[in-house]
Amino acid sequence: VRLVESGGGLVQPGGSLRLSCQASGFTFSKYDMSWHRQAPGKERELVASISSTTGSTNYADSVKGRFTISRDNAKNTVYLQMNNLKQEDSAKYYCKGRFILTTVWGQGTQVTVSS
Repeated sequence: VRLVESGGGLVQPGGSLRLSCQASGFTFSKYDMSWHRQAPGKERELVASISSTTGSTNYADSVKGRFTISRDNAKNTVYLQMNNLKQEDSAKYYCKGRFILTTVWGQGTQVTVSS
């Protein structure tokens, strides 16, 4: 059971990044998926989520209109498209999968927004 994030990096304010989270070892399509982030000295926070059944999405107010979560069940992958990035978006980004009582976390990918 594994989640592996990729796509992080250094980007200038106003730029874009696309994060990917590849799942393996479990039935990805059954899992609700979400992206979370944690900046130094701060608590981990939910950024966006996507339902396994309806595909409905939810976003933190701070990223609404800039970030888009999506999933491709054929590729066992969830994505986070991040546009118009701001310095306050700098954090380590984690994906999480949840199905009934089972929760899986990835190791995270660093996103740094700086000029």
